[in-house]
Amino acid sequence: MARKSYATEEIIKHLRTVEIEKSKGKTVEEIARQIGVHAVTLAKWKREYGGLQLDQAKRLKELEKENARLKRIVADQALDNSIMKEALSGNY
Repeated sequence: MARKSYATEEIIKHLRTVEIEKSKGKTVEEIARQIGVHAVTLAKWKREYGGLQLDQAKRLKELEKENARLKRIVADQALDNSIMKEALSGNY
């Protein structure tokens, strides 16, 4: 079965649905089945997005992308520095 990728808006909407349904007395497993995901997925979403508003979640994703980009830049620079040091020491 293929995995479905959920947008941030959908995840937050589903988490709100979970809270509403839990207040009505349904179990997490029943709610997960109703939404079409596994209960473990709901727990992961709650850990990552629990308590966030939509704009906060979007900002979080933007910051994660920016952080990944910056980490790649630092790794590239560290590699370049290592290559330069090795070339200067004559161990090539």
